[in-house]
Amino acid sequence: MDHSPGPLPALPVPPPAQPLVALERDVAALRTAWAGAVPVWGAVQGDAQVEVEQMSDHGLIEVVDAVARARRDLDAVMARVAAEVARRSGPEFGDIGLAKAQGFHNPVRLIAASTGGSRADAQRLISVGVATAERQTFSGERRPSRHPHVTAALADATISLEAASAITTMLDRVAMRAADPERVDVVEAALVDLAERVPLETLTRGVREAEARLDPDGVEPREDELRMERSLTMREDGRGVVHLHARLDPENAAPVKAAIEALVSDALRRREPSEHAPVIDDRRTIPQIQADALAALARHTLGCTRTLTPLAKTTVVVRVDLDTLVTGLGHASIDGLDQPVSAGTARRMAADAGLIPAVLGGDSLPLDLGRAARLFTKAQRLALGERDGGCACCGQNIGYVEAHHIDWWDRDTGPTDLSNGVLLCSFCHHMIHRDRWQIHADANEVWFIPPPHLDSAQIPRLGGRARFELRERDAA
Repeated sequence: MDHSPGPLPALPVPPPAQPLVALERDVAALRTAWAGAVPVWGAVQGDAQVEVEQMSDHGLIEVVDAVARARRDLDAVMARVAAEVARRSGPEFGDIGLAKAQGFHNPVRLIAASTGGSRADAQRLISVGVATAERQTFSGERRPSRHPHVTAALADATISLEAASAITTMLDRVAMRAADPERVDVVEAALVDLAERVPLETLTRGVREAEARLDPDGVEPREDELRMERSLTMREDGRGVVHLHARLDPENAAPVKAAIEALVSDALRRREPSEHAPVIDDRRTIPQIQADALAALARHTLGCTRTLTPLAKTTVVVRVDLDTLVTGLGHASIDGLDQPVSAGTARRMAADAGLIPAVLGGDSLPLDLGRAARLFTKAQRLALGERDGGCACCGQNIGYVEAHHIDWWDRDTGPTDLSNGVLLCSFCHHMIHRDRWQIHADANEVWFIPPPHLDSAQIPRLGGRARFELRERDAA
């Protein structure tokens, strides 16, 4: 009889830790997307570059989405881990703190060394991790994080780490000024909803607007800080090239930016084929044109008494509510700049030059011209700017857009009315006509309806200024 011991029973495999479940799911989804993207027949096995080059367009997009989701989930885990490293490296631990015990001056340096990234990236990981971590009371009770909406979105991988950082940093700054907690919660939910729908650049505009709403008394102090940071340095290098580096607050930047953009737009307009096209082709880059524009402004100031033609029609537009202008409470905005300004700044700019109010129209200024005129008037373009905020499609700066008829003037006999007008940059204008997008507009919103070959359901997509405005009512 064989008395040797039988096989040992298999030890139970512990379930994966909760933070790793999402990562394992992401890897499985990426495997599926990768396999589906590479053609079954005729595929050449090779390294990653070879396989990527063989992917179909649709398959490649699915791989991009799968990798992006995995990255968001991984960033969320890394933020949580970085926050714990920071907690164990606190000043109360002295020299036995985790970072110093590992030979680093602080946790930021430790995380940066581990990731191979910058200290700014490491600080962002720690800050987001701390802002979204659960809190513990003196009695040991665990409480939710300070920013539950951001925390949930990070856990669901619906927003990026950068978006979470932009939102939480602003909310923590506002909390120091004792903003209404209920209002802060509503705005946080609205910003998270915005972050899930728009790119980071657009979210940043929404975050700045939200801060001005939550903390209207803080707009002017922040302005003072920006004004104190203004500077212009000039130096000549060994080759004789003069380097200019300017840091300007919004009030001083607005006229400089508007003047240079007017001259740049005029130069680009003269490049377009026409009977008045220049004899010699203008091959300057945009930065070169901007440099020449700055020099032209200086020469004009030194010795010319005539108005530069492109600047004769240039206006710095400050958009402010009437109540804000009268009472001095609230904030305003300057076309072309994302940073809100105080009511006091709006008043000063109104005293220095003519102020174009945000609410246009009236008996003396008709904004609907029907078929009486082909080109949109200056007042109409300003009103469109209030609704669209720049390119209604991509958000391009308002200095680089033109007013276009939604229903064409010639083909569709479209009227020159606000409801038939939209601000578009040249790229979006071309793409919309090429792919046959539909546009529906009213006084407050612009909607873009994709063609069937891009979206079979043809779900309308919100554009214009409303795309990055906060929908606090919906979030409440």
